[in-house]
Amino acid sequence: MIRVLVVDDQFLIRAGLVGLLRAAPGIEVVGEAGDGAEAVRQAAATRPDVILMDIRMPGTTGIEATRRILAEAPDPAPRILILTTFDLDEYVYQALRAGAAGFLPKDSGPMGVPPARTKLRAWGRLLAAVAAVGGGDGLFAPSVTRRLVEAFASRTGRPGDAPPPEIGALTARETEVLRLTACGMSNLEIADQLFISEATVKTHLNRTMSKLDLDSRAQAVVVAYETGLVTPGGARS
Repeated sequence: MIRVLVVDDQFLIRAGLVGLLRAAPGIEVVGEAGDGAEAVRQAAATRPDVILMDIRMPGTTGIEATRRILAEAPDPAPRILILTTFDLDEYVYQALRAGAAGFLPKDSGPMGVPPARTKLRAWGRLLAAVAAVGGGDGLFAPSVTRRLVEAFASRTGRPGDAPPPEIGALTARETEVLRLTACGMSNLEIADQLFISEATVKTHLNRTMSKLDLDSRAQAVVVAYETGLVTPGGARS
């Protein structure tokens, strides 16, 4: 059973999400919040496995709420899935950097009013995303996060010319796994590329995240871009 907290300042959107999730097998909605401050309180009180977090809210934003929840949460910390209307947005980048597990455009769920068949597919994607992050996947769509980071990095010139000292603590194999992860490759694709098992890829990535004090795969992607390990527009190997 995946315990979910739903956070959105728009009542109709929040109600739609709650209704959908409550009807889905294997999911329990443990609370809902209309702003970031209430989300922090609800997260501490209910200890959900997954939080669906709206990013743009008055007062305490989804970014700040994400930082506070992850900083204050006991282990295991909840997995935070950011909801946004804009899939290429500086705020989403900041949320991933703060430790969110991934993001989902708001048109992927019951928030919009697409044709019935499209709507069913969109609801399925939302439930699949909740199940993925609830099951411990660091990011359910690596290529989408790569596109997001590249777009923001291209506008700001954020990545540096040389890796910081922390990157130097990684082994050559860990560095290569991090680079391929940031290029948008899945664990299975990385395993095929490096002729190792998928379990070994996960081990290398987990050690990398531990050494760099990161909470999610998405943060690892951001670090790879910010340190210059991967550059915007770089081709997949």
